[in-house]
Amino acid sequence: MPEMRHDPVQKRWVVIASERGFRPMDYETARNSKSEVKVSSTPEFDPFAEGNESSTPPEVYAVRTVGIKPDSPGWKVRVVPNKYPALRIEGNLNREGVGLYDRMNGIGAHEVVIEAPDRDADLAFLPPNHAFEVVKAYRERLIDLMKDKRFRYILVYRNHGEFAGSTIVHPHSQITALPVTPLIIAKELESAKQHYYAKERCLFCDIIAQEVRENRRIVAQNERFLAFTPFASRFPYEICLLPKSHQHDYRKTTDDDLKQFVNMLQDILQRLYAGLQNPPYNMVLHTSPNTESFTPRPTHWSTIQNDWHWHLEIIPRLNNVAGFEWGSGIFINPMRPEQAAELLRGIVLE
Repeated sequence: MPEMRHDPVQKRWVVIASERGFRPMDYETARNSKSEVKVSSTPEFDPFAEGNESSTPPEVYAVRTVGIKPDSPGWKVRVVPNKYPALRIEGNLNREGVGLYDRMNGIGAHEVVIEAPDRDADLAFLPPNHAFEVVKAYRERLIDLMKDKRFRYILVYRNHGEFAGSTIVHPHSQITALPVTPLIIAKELESAKQHYYAKERCLFCDIIAQEVRENRRIVAQNERFLAFTPFASRFPYEICLLPKSHQHDYRKTTDDDLKQFVNMLQDILQRLYAGLQNPPYNMVLHTSPNTESFTPRPTHWSTIQNDWHWHLEIIPRLNNVAGFEWGSGIFINPMRPEQAAELLRGIVLE
């Protein structure tokens, strides 16, 4: 019988309809051709490739050979402004009311993290020291962008595969700075704050303790990080990856933290690659908002260091979101998260 589960972070209900579930290999027929991750073998121009640095805006961050000038070959990781940004960095917000409505200028930042010079490289299989530089770039750009008090939230995300929204084959992540806190993040922040006010404990730390105690949905873990399929997973093989010890801000992670983080991230991505035949996926980092940005509510973040816990969500795009989900906000997941965790846990990595 289908089961409804409640997510204590997002305050949403999810339908677990396991009788509709598939084995990992069954998703090949469930996905249309557009959903498959494509590896390019054609010679079309690649603006992110080494040697084509003049095709991008000037880099704002790079990991490159010492002594090599910016915007030239000899790099491992580059971060550049998006050539076609969703938001513009120049200007003022100019917030104003228009009758019942509110509007402001589309001020923000939109950057691209080019993860490797090779277009056929994959974050899952980069050498560990190279993958470390990618997640370190996330941290360094968060630190820099949050100096701008116009930006209230910085979202780091990765789209892998055309069906997940990627339009360029070359491996890359994106960073978008926003003048508002996104609704999904605001809901999580509010849930965390309410839990702390009621119990004087971090909601995510409580979730970690229960997941470890039950040991039914854990996919993998190391000394500092845990990866599990959420109790109320919206999608098959959805994974949450987060630090075991309380950390509210990704900017404050140490290099040692990031080395264990990327070790766990690559472990999970390799399991998805092996078990689901390189599926399209979205990866989103939820970290602390910019508490130094202007806010008319100076006490709004008064407990955030204690109640918030940064985390990474990985969502394989194996099935479509249809009318019921859009109309109700309730997702139907055809696979029990316990089953998904067991399958992923059982994959032997080479």
